[in-house]
Amino acid sequence: MPDINQRKGIWMTIRLMLVSLALTFAASAAHGHGSSHAKPAADKSANPPRAEAEEKSFGREGDPGGVVRTVSIDMSDEMKFLPSGLRIKRGDTVKFEVRNSGRIMHELVFGTMAELKAHAELMRKHPGMEHDEPYMAHVAPGKTETIVWQFTRTGEFYYGCLIPGHFEAGMIGKVVVVQ
Repeated sequence: MPDINQRKGIWMTIRLMLVSLALTFAASAAHGHGSSHAKPAADKSANPPRAEAEEKSFGREGDPGGVVRTVSIDMSDEMKFLPSGLRIKRGDTVKFEVRNSGRIMHELVFGTMAELKAHAELMRKHPGMEHDEPYMAHVAPGKTETIVWQFTRTGEFYYGCLIPGHFEAGMIGKVVVVQ
């Protein structure tokens, strides 16, 4: 049987391993689900789309060189987007300049209504969750971010602010994609 000093050493080793394991999990969780939606300002239009641009039900990341239209969208603390509705031609690549004229963080996320509702629910459960997808813009107060998106299918799609409480307060807009 180990003496008292050996037992203390074993327990110390176990504690260090547990702390190390906890820190590893915390670091990986912080990487994907940080404490804020803030991210360094980046003009997504300055970066070419990924070669394997993922096709979503509402389109895919657009090629900045193929932009045919620029749309400015304002987000406010009145929980509104201006404009709250858009009509876009299928296949068009659009540059969205998303400005936050409010005093609190807002975001714009494109998707189907079902996708936005599911994501909003996830955000309520994990309010500090961070994500960086080409169809999202997290915009600090007084700042502007850009999204370059190509709508590849016709139909009704939406954009919403999924910060907890904002979507539920009516911060949503509609995109009608026509032939």
